Amino acid sequence: MDDATADATAQGRPVTAVSAEPDAAALRGLTPRLIGPEIIAVFAVSLGASALLSLIRLIGALTAPKDLGDQHAVLVGSLAPGRPWLDLSLHLAGIAVNVAPVGLVAYLLARSGESMRTIGADWREPGRDTLRGAALAAVIGGSGLVFYLFAFRSGFNLNVVPDSLPDIWWRIPVLVAEAAQNGVLEEVLVAGYLLHRLRQRGWSPWRAVGVSAVLRGSYHLYQGFGGFVGNIAMGLVFGRLYQRWGRTMPLIVAHTLIDVVAFVGYGVLRGRVSWLP
Repeated sequence: MDDATADATAQGRPVTAVSAEPDAAALRGLTPRLIGPEIIAVFAVSLGASALLSLIRLIGALTAPKDLGDQHAVLVGSLAPGRPWLDLSLHLAGIAVNVAPVGLVAYLLARSGESMRTIGADWREPGRDTLRGAALAAVIGGSGLVFYLFAFRSGFNLNVVPDSLPDIWWRIPVLVAEAAQNGVLEEVLVAGYLLHRLRQRGWSPWRAVGVSAVLRGSYHLYQGFGGFVGNIAMGLVFGRLYQRWGRTMPLIVAHTLIDVVAFVGYGVLRGRVSWLP
């Protein structure tokens, strides 16, 4: 007999059975006080850390003897030149490590009694998600390319090189995998998870979208000011669409398609068109 039961018996009160297991509702509960630390923890080991490194890289570029337009930001390059199998292994390991925070988000959603389905990161609506994603990719990708060329020629951006991999059999599959990694990681964390948690925190829609968009721009600072501003604009559009649709999957499709076209298209067009730096 525990102390509470003994005390109730001594005072003549009825004894109520108490489960030895923790209250399941309490385990699932996520108070506003806990949301902030959870968000900080998630981004400290993912895109928040990338934003810090990106800022340092931008400072390095700004303090370099060359102008921004004379410097390069390589998105997918060789990690072990001259050693193709080691190069491939490093790329695959890097993709796995980079996408790992998505698993953390899935776990945290489950802990709060939710799931990836809560933020629309599932294939319940494959047809609609694919059509929405493809249309969004066409609009954002086209306007993004025009803005990048303007920013680069204006001296606000580095020369972004999407692909500098060797011409080897695994080049295209790795480029597609890198694009998919970007789409899944960024849209699950910065659109779905972050906006969902900020809504639970009681933030207004536009305030939440603004923070999400600035975060998206911050980890692209290594590309220069054009990359920062362009991704803020993309974040505003993607954030509002997530709030309207309640689904992350169309954004994942769009982001993946944009990066696939950029990565693979660069290799096809490089040296064949005059307008591409």
